[in-house]
Amino acid sequence: MANAEHGGRSAGALGATAVGGTGARLRAARAARAALWLIAAVLAVRQLTVVLGTPRGERLTDLETWVGPDGVLHVEGSLYDSTRFTGTPFGGLVLKPLTRSAEQALGWGWTFGTLLLVVALGLVAARALPRPVSRRTALVAAPAAISLLMLSLPVRNAFWLGQTSILPVLLVLLGCFVVRGQRAGGALIGVAAALQPTVLLFAPLLWFTGRRRAAASLGAAFAAGTALAWVAMPHDSSTYWVHHLAGTGLGGPADDLANQSLHGALLRLGLTGPLEIGLFLTLGAAVAVLGVRRAVRYARDGQLLLAVAVTGCAAVVISPTTWQHQLLWVLLAVVGRVGRRAADRPVWPVAVILVMTVPAKWMLPDMGFLHPLRDNLVVLAAVLAAVAIPFVSRTSPYFRSPVPTEYAAPVPARYRHIPLLPFLRRVLARPNLLLEMLLIRVTYAAYSQVRLAATGGTISGGRERAEHHGEQIMAIERVLHLDIEHAVNHAVVEIGWLRGFFDFYYTSFHFAVPLTVLGLLYWRRPVDYRWARSTLGLTTLLALIGFWLYPLAPPRLMPDLGIIDTVHGVQDFSQPDYGTLTSLTNQYAAMPSLHFGWSLWCGLVIALVAPRPWMKALGLLHPLFTAMAIVATGNHWVLDAVGGAVVVLAGFGLVYVLQGPRASAATAHSNQTVLPPPGPASTPHLSATASSSTSPRPVSESGETSLEKDGT
Repeated sequence: MANAEHGGRSAGALGATAVGGTGARLRAARAARAALWLIAAVLAVRQLTVVLGTPRGERLTDLETWVGPDGVLHVEGSLYDSTRFTGTPFGGLVLKPLTRSAEQALGWGWTFGTLLLVVALGLVAARALPRPVSRRTALVAAPAAISLLMLSLPVRNAFWLGQTSILPVLLVLLGCFVVRGQRAGGALIGVAAALQPTVLLFAPLLWFTGRRRAAASLGAAFAAGTALAWVAMPHDSSTYWVHHLAGTGLGGPADDLANQSLHGALLRLGLTGPLEIGLFLTLGAAVAVLGVRRAVRYARDGQLLLAVAVTGCAAVVISPTTWQHQLLWVLLAVVGRVGRRAADRPVWPVAVILVMTVPAKWMLPDMGFLHPLRDNLVVLAAVLAAVAIPFVSRTSPYFRSPVPTEYAAPVPARYRHIPLLPFLRRVLARPNLLLEMLLIRVTYAAYSQVRLAATGGTISGGRERAEHHGEQIMAIERVLHLDIEHAVNHAVVEIGWLRGFFDFYYTSFHFAVPLTVLGLLYWRRPVDYRWARSTLGLTTLLALIGFWLYPLAPPRLMPDLGIIDTVHGVQDFSQPDYGTLTSLTNQYAAMPSLHFGWSLWCGLVIALVAPRPWMKALGLLHPLFTAMAIVATGNHWVLDAVGGAVVVLAGFGLVYVLQGPRASAATAHSNQTVLPPPGPASTPHLSATASSSTSPRPVSESGETSLEKDGT
């Protein structure tokens, strides 16, 4: 494997790079490498600080359970009497000598040793990328891999719990890509299998890819390690392999959310008894066979790291218990390429990285019918990687050259000292829908967390400061004669139908209208979609800064003001946590008002994009009604709406400065003044690399390019 994988870069590729004049790109790649190494270092220091700064007894809990003063390795009898030890008997045999080490030094040594394992794993994974690798990729691969590993939930759990789960993955990669000689490489993988039995699934991968000596060495090393443990600890070995069926039932209930295996998923779905066991064995066998077949195909295709990742994902699925710290195989599947279009390529890696780095509740909304999917999201990703995701073959013309993305013609920077941002290039075609939905969902989850963190991590935190700011806002409004909140609120309360209308408008239109606008733009005006989404994102980011710097109590949460909360009911000010009655995240995020800000964004986008005057007027009514609703329901001050308008206008202004005018407007102007009439000599397919010097294709009223209409 190592010899085939590291055959080197072709001279043609190097010549093409030189001819292409990529000096500036290489300099940018070197700068990116330095930045990524800095990020990796910061993440490593933070991880060490978090673990070692936590009091003993609250960190390295699994390690303490095993080798601490009262750990199971000290106890006479079986290691598995308490089911707290989840490793193999061979793992217990390896850890036995550690019980004689000083417990104080063990935590430090184990933590720094785990850090070294993570760094080594990242370096080996970067070295195992399919060749030829571009010089830019080679520069950033190692720090990017280490940074991703540091961010991943399995590595963070391994650090926190003091687990050994990183070692088997590293041994497999060393055996496949670093160690010379089939016997030595197979022996390393056999040791990994002795620590984690499902690694035995790599034996058929080695066998069917022509490395039969390695497969035999794997089996021999596994058998030797297991036999040695059986001789040294016969009772423990019998308990593990016979009574617990290779570890089944150790470490906690099998239906626990932390068990991301097929067996755990079936139990969480309510299946039990012989039916569940039969279904698990049948589906597990199918995943193992299909996964190994796919892995063999990718290995023969030259994508050996992907083959290892697919096999590891199949091992994750078929294991009776796969705890969260054992899921690194799924992260390795990020190296697979999926999709023929360049716009589709980021979907799979982004999905894998999100699944492996953020909590599952960030990925999917908190809706009952989505809970089965959310609870089993990681094992679903492993199943898809093992048997379903159509990774592109290296023999495909799309492997190295996917269908490029079309961009509008570049425009000069608005200001001399403020360059246009390259990642805000004005794309003509619509982006991948799944990727957009993923990013919108995760961004909103992060937005909610930042709102909550702005008051110290509690819903009602920062009350005193927020009420003080509320008094400041009241004083300013009195000076400006804008203090109409009490009068409007009580006037609306007296009119039942009007109160009901504003309550419904406040609770229902805040999310529905922006999502509808984004959906219509994506469907009908893809050229304008990214521009509108960027303005909304910058608006929300600026608002988050405002929430953080200036927590503000809304009128309904100001004591003695007499404002009636028409939406959530009367607040009990006698309770110190009365603000939590509405069950919202950070109720003191009133300035600026995103209720009004998002509605104004909707109105301005509709006014700029809608083709009919009545549509423009209807769009502008939405911010007007929202402004009345936020004041009438007691949820915002008048100045909150002013703050919302400021961040919206700032968002539009920043996009104009950093990106230029809307792509559709610039393209329409270019079509009228520059482009020749369409004909046989029209410009051929516009590539992503040539877009800076090639005129864009005509855009229809719906925002679709001529290529999109032709179905190309």
